[in-house]
Amino acid sequence: MISEHSEYMKIALLEARNALEVGEVPVGAVIVLKNKIIGTGHNLSITHNDPTLHAEIVAIRNACKKIRNYRLTGASIYVTLEPCTMCFGAIVHSRVSNIFFGANDKKSGVCGSCEDLNQKKYFNHKPSITGQIMTKECSKILKDFFIAKRV
Repeated sequence: MISEHSEYMKIALLEARNALEVGEVPVGAVIVLKNKIIGTGHNLSITHNDPTLHAEIVAIRNACKKIRNYRLTGASIYVTLEPCTMCFGAIVHSRVSNIFFGANDKKSGVCGSCEDLNQKKYFNHKPSITGQIMTKECSKILKDFFIAKRV
């Protein structure tokens, strides 16, 4: 199972590199349903002047379009960075079953780092959450990006 998670996270890292190539914060996401990739995405907020275009949102939109359903029940999302509040909300509302993430986000992560929204009673859907998949690789691309920005 770990190798399966690593394979999907490697694809999310490729998406993060796509974000990097266009000057975006390098975060990537992949959505898998029944062992098939149904959606991918990377950050596009800067490119499109749209703060909602985080990797998870882009991947969710692409997956929903592909399966022609606004519900992604049974699907898993692999994302290189722990989801923020907005992305967690979209994951819950789309009924993604599992969240797998790489790097913790100490500034805005809500899957345990800053807050654990999955523990809140007001959500009607609770995805399973597993963090720290390929953490070193997922953290490195972000750290390198921000170091280069400061130079």
